[in-house]
Amino acid sequence: MLFNSFSYLFFLLVVYFIYFYFNNFTKSKFAKIFLIGASLFFYSWWNPKYLPLILISITFNYLIGRKIVPDCFISKSNRKIILIIGISLNLLILLYFKYLDFFILNINFLSGSQLQIYKIALPLAISFFTFQQIAFLIDCFLGKSKEYDFLNYVLFISFFPQLIAGPIVHHKQIMPQFKNTKKNNIKYKNIATGIFIFSIGLFKKVVIADSLSPIVKSGFDVASNLSFVESWLTSFAYTFQLYFDFSGYADMAIGSALILNIKLPINFNSPYKSNNLQDFWRSWHMTLGRFLKDYIYIPLGGNKSSNIRTSINLLITFLLGGFWHGAGWTFIFWGLLHGLGLIIYGFWRKANLYLPKFIGWFITFNFINITWVFFRANQWNDAIKIIRGMTGINGFCFPRIFERFVPFLVKENIEFGDLFKNIEVSNQLNFIGLIIICFVLTFFFQNTNQMVSSLKPNWFYLFFTLTISLISISFLGLQGSDSEFLYFNF
Repeated sequence: MLFNSFSYLFFLLVVYFIYFYFNNFTKSKFAKIFLIGASLFFYSWWNPKYLPLILISITFNYLIGRKIVPDCFISKSNRKIILIIGISLNLLILLYFKYLDFFILNINFLSGSQLQIYKIALPLAISFFTFQQIAFLIDCFLGKSKEYDFLNYVLFISFFPQLIAGPIVHHKQIMPQFKNTKKNNIKYKNIATGIFIFSIGLFKKVVIADSLSPIVKSGFDVASNLSFVESWLTSFAYTFQLYFDFSGYADMAIGSALILNIKLPINFNSPYKSNNLQDFWRSWHMTLGRFLKDYIYIPLGGNKSSNIRTSINLLITFLLGGFWHGAGWTFIFWGLLHGLGLIIYGFWRKANLYLPKFIGWFITFNFINITWVFFRANQWNDAIKIIRGMTGINGFCFPRIFERFVPFLVKENIEFGDLFKNIEVSNQLNFIGLIIICFVLTFFFQNTNQMVSSLKPNWFYLFFTLTISLISISFLGLQGSDSEFLYFNF
């Protein structure tokens, strides 16, 4: 069940009425049990056979968590051993489902062997609920969290708005909200704000991201060769598709939860406006960034040691971050590039060197845009094809209308003709216009968080919400089938 579907809208409406009915007219425990049941139903909608996996994972981590809190009367050394066992088993499950075939393929390549490829289907959300539970175990060991109620823990992991693709939440962020009896009552302000946020996210996904999807697919997966302009437009299309798709998901998750009086942490804060790579990672997929910082980078030593050691810590963190996103060398290379970029930026800052804001933004955005090419490419050849086109190796082709203004360029082997001769574009002007709109929305308009901060109960916001909701629902009807979110693949 996808957020961008009529079935989810109906599901959310039913959950809302029944949840608050239980909260207001019966014991809140029944509301909790219902919400757990609804969340597990939501998860199993895609493939019921993976429901036992998440239930086993939840039960195992709950039992481990109870054994490693400081007040459990077990020595610290034994608690540490149990913690290591718990983390290791979580990672082994993730490695089996997500990375086994990757390792086998590389062993076969290096050794010339022919080990069997299992083609294991990736269970939905396994990366997210595994990281969330590893964070819970570490927090329990450090005394930052503890949970002795099994139903509470099941709800913490399975809560449907954030279950599939985050935001990655901590126990201390969400469970106190469920225990707060003031949240058992309907709050119309939360409903209005939640619908407002959800409608923005739905618009981002179905109107913008899904409109860019065919161009991205054609450029990356279908075309065998791309010109200079085609490559840059394809890369821009994916850069904006990924942002509007994933931030749209986050908005819909946050909006869905807020309707139920639960506040999830924000996950995006205008990342493409960043003037440097460090700021980008403070505003892109913020909950994952905090996880990588708190549970990998800082335990490795962070920036408390020498410059070389700090650089190694950054590199390890981002290599693991890239590998977390997918079982492929393109993801690892993407992580390597960002790790190196942050290392270079760190030395730049320590040398007290600064750039004007616009130049800093220009370099940062183009670095991000180029590195997304490796993130999106299914194979190395797909990435190299795009990079070759972006550097002009595959040739230049500009619209024929410009030929009469710069005739001397014809002698320099610059081609003038159909701008999109290698990728399928149903309407060239619409596509270019959409890219321009994406630039304008991203760089000159407020993000969702800023819009919410200025939200007022007036006719303007009501009209705005209704308008973008109706447009989004119209697009949903025209699509014919629901499109998955990009981060479901990770």
